[in-house]
Amino acid sequence: MRQGRSVGWRARRGASVALLFGAAWLLAGSPMAGEAKQPVDEVNPLIGGRHGGNTFPGAVMPFGMLQWSPENTKGTHARTASPSGYQYDATRIRGFSLTHLSGAGCRGAGGDVPFMPITLPVAGSPSADLADATYASDFTHADEQARAGDYRVRLANGVQVELAAGLRSGMASFAFPSGQAANLLIRVSDSEVGSSDASVTIDASSRAVTGSVTSGNFCGYLAKADQRSYYTLYFVAEFDQPIIEHGAWHDGDVKPKATTARGGTGYGDKGFPEAGKGSGAWLGFRPGGKPVHVRVGISYVSLANARANLQAEVPAGTDMSLVRGKAREAWNQALSKIDIQGGSDEQRTTFYTALYHSLMHPNVFSDSNGEYLGFDQQVHRLEGGQHAQYANFSGWDVYRSQLQLLTWLYPDVGSDIAQSLYNQARQNNGEWDRWTHNNGGTHVMSGDPAVPAIAAIDAFGGHAFDLRGAYDSLAKAATEPTAHDMSDDGCNVECVGQRPSLDQWLSLHYIATTSHAWGGAAETLEDATADFALSQLAARVGDHAAERRFLARAGYWRNLYNPAATPEAGYIQNRNADGSWPAFAPDTEDGFVEGSASVYLWMVPFDVQGLFDRMGGRAKAIQRLDHFFHDDNGHWALTAAGPLHAELDNEPSIGTPWLYAFAGQPYKTQEAVRIVLNTLWKNVPEGIPGNDDLGEMSSWYVWSALGMYPAIPGRAELVLGSPLFPRAVVHRAGGEVVIEAPGAASDKPFVHALTVDGKPHDSPWLPAGFATQGGHLHFDLRAEANPRWGSDPSKAPPSFPPPHG
Repeated sequence: MRQGRSVGWRARRGASVALLFGAAWLLAGSPMAGEAKQPVDEVNPLIGGRHGGNTFPGAVMPFGMLQWSPENTKGTHARTASPSGYQYDATRIRGFSLTHLSGAGCRGAGGDVPFMPITLPVAGSPSADLADATYASDFTHADEQARAGDYRVRLANGVQVELAAGLRSGMASFAFPSGQAANLLIRVSDSEVGSSDASVTIDASSRAVTGSVTSGNFCGYLAKADQRSYYTLYFVAEFDQPIIEHGAWHDGDVKPKATTARGGTGYGDKGFPEAGKGSGAWLGFRPGGKPVHVRVGISYVSLANARANLQAEVPAGTDMSLVRGKAREAWNQALSKIDIQGGSDEQRTTFYTALYHSLMHPNVFSDSNGEYLGFDQQVHRLEGGQHAQYANFSGWDVYRSQLQLLTWLYPDVGSDIAQSLYNQARQNNGEWDRWTHNNGGTHVMSGDPAVPAIAAIDAFGGHAFDLRGAYDSLAKAATEPTAHDMSDDGCNVECVGQRPSLDQWLSLHYIATTSHAWGGAAETLEDATADFALSQLAARVGDHAAERRFLARAGYWRNLYNPAATPEAGYIQNRNADGSWPAFAPDTEDGFVEGSASVYLWMVPFDVQGLFDRMGGRAKAIQRLDHFFHDDNGHWALTAAGPLHAELDNEPSIGTPWLYAFAGQPYKTQEAVRIVLNTLWKNVPEGIPGNDDLGEMSSWYVWSALGMYPAIPGRAELVLGSPLFPRAVVHRAGGEVVIEAPGAASDKPFVHALTVDGKPHDSPWLPAGFATQGGHLHFDLRAEANPRWGSDPSKAPPSFPPPHG
């Protein structure tokens, strides 16, 4: 999902900023003296912190439920600096919150329970500090260190802050300067876009603080449908130093010595916290004393479970170095699933940071005892072999390549995610929400992405879930319109239906210009992809009649291809319910979602050959692809080049470089993908070209750097580009993948020959069995193109037209 128009690769940074960035990361990312460099040491969590990447640099475990990271401010207390809470350019911090999402485009992705160390007395209400002028502190990047599972910063107020994370718990250290007050605010109501309720209780005798916040409101400022709460986060914080004074506040009322406070911020008329509203507590510690350590456990079920999670992971007496060490080892094991050799230091850091960002979400949501709160607001317990319930599903984004990568590396996690989505639907009256946050549906974006998501997980080896139950539920949702499908609530961005205007799909065989969807043309293309994926699921459960029916429905995209859309060429465009065509131009965004008609023209990834045929054949398709990727002067037009060209900073475009392989010119795929890797992705704060969208864009980088991409939704065939590194080994339980490209370099993207398991291979794609069973690739890469390799039309990647189509 896009937040504004990113210009990612057009970096406008001064040398001093680059030096500060490099120094901060080198301090954080280098191994200790005498240690060999490990994959975890290559990670730079500060990548993506500027120009819309919206990542966060704080401490988190792989798929961790707790993400402890700073909340930056630009001087308006009711607005965080970015949806992740962190923006590299906003060098003022108002707290360190326990929950975050990486790369989301909408505000409201957590930011729960900020802890803020201050060196002044609490004289006025922190909720009344509307400009974050008093109870916040500046910092410099020279005083900031970020590495996987470990974040540290020295604030301008003199406090040294260190954060470490477990799976459902974490640990922080606050070292206060001598000679000044040593106070800690717990801003319990101040979730990123507010709260409807919050409470906090201080037990000074046991050095503990407990509380909760009830929130939600993800993207709520965009539509009333999401201006609501749907989760409660409980926390237990236990300190190692005596609490010598304390107090609490509610709205503007400050109460020294109070032990409790209660009250949310509300969401206001426009979906943002109400000015001056909120509650929290502060703790005072002995000035000049030892660093204050706090262990925090969280739960979305209860205080008892938060306490149990803390005890299970970070019991009393745990040294912070142990928490850091466990996080480092967990990340090193995760990142070591792909072992790359060669490449520059910058390329290796960019690669492993992209893999790092790909393995955060969806994240664990169930507690250590197996309990979790469902979409029905009831407590459920894991059953049937499920290891964990997962939450935070950015469906419109991650169905394209992130869930494929995640499942490829972790089939058990992929299986649990699939089961989690099915569990959510069963608790949600059978509706599969396209963008889920914790235990609530937000309906954000378009289409029915749960279908290609489930199909992709199954295709890439995630089989340990109730496939038949999930298929039956998805098939019902695709054939029986609901009241939500027929509602305009939330539209455009948050249309509440799983299949908006499903009645039109069933009767007109497209979604019309006027409908209950964000955009008719985009919804038609997304529904076609969903029905193709549903046909694949039907085949896997043995429902062959439904397989044919859904595959036929996948062909409905053809009903919106207007061969006379312009005098020069045909396009996919909006269509009125009576069959007529409204006025059209190739740069229009009418009917589309975060993209133009020129971008969405290519979004038929399961029937590329059928699309090329509609265009007049491969030669014409190649001509149009060439224009799509280049401006009138022949320069690359990869992003921010206007609505007639590629936008490789956002999901609708990211499959397009791979289409040349379908057209018999895979050397252009190799060139286009490599120029993207070389120019849009970098080891700098703006090194992600747009919202990272919970790891989707980063997963695209990982696949592309390996020289392959899962271009067909719901299937495991891999379209080939060319590897960036001389050698990569993907360690998988189902069979290792070895990728060798001796002499690979940034300026050698072109494939001249390839062997698969020792046999010559001249097709620009690999069958599904390679992804699931493994194998050995050996590339001959050179600086000059080889138009002959992979050009045989009979060896193009497969397309799946409708039956008899």
